[in-house]
Amino acid sequence: MPLLRLHDCPARPWKNGLGRTRELAVAPPGAGMDDFLWRVSVAEVDSAAPFSAFPGIDRTIVLLEGEGFAMTLDDGRVHALTEPFVPFAFAGETQVTITLAGGATRDFNLMVRRDRACGRVAVWRGPDQARPRAETVLLFCARGRLELDDDMLGPGDAWLQAATPPAHLRLAPGSVVLAVDVLPVG
Repeated sequence: MPLLRLHDCPARPWKNGLGRTRELAVAPPGAGMDDFLWRVSVAEVDSAAPFSAFPGIDRTIVLLEGEGFAMTLDDGRVHALTEPFVPFAFAGETQVTITLAGGATRDFNLMVRRDRACGRVAVWRGPDQARPRAETVLLFCARGRLELDDDMLGPGDAWLQAATPPAHLRLAPGSVVLAVDVLPVG
């Protein structure tokens, strides 16, 4: 079973060089910033730096740890990303500046090339929600434990889609899993 561990992913600079991120998975494998179909990463935000621009990319961000931040978008909207595990979607070409609500935070990011695919992040909080769909490409254990067949995932661990979905899947009480679905457009 293809398992990924966040602590094994090296921290790299953001595209704009003003922050750090750890790339968990990218499709196709080995794709760079200009040619990925979809990309999942966990960013460390510790200053009020603007987000990198990703024209043509749809982004979904989810607060994992910390007090979060206020996102000011170039159309004047302000979104408070202060509640953990609540996805917020926005266009990658949107200019975004942030104001930290407290100290450093970590957030989960899904990026999808909009002319070729669409994506979403579902939040699983209980056993009745733990059902991967055919388009589920990644499961990220954000809190607690996720049992997949003979493997146990803890916080920061992920399962990457394989040829067959797991036969056995169970969330421990109090766990939170982020399920990433990606569907081709057209």
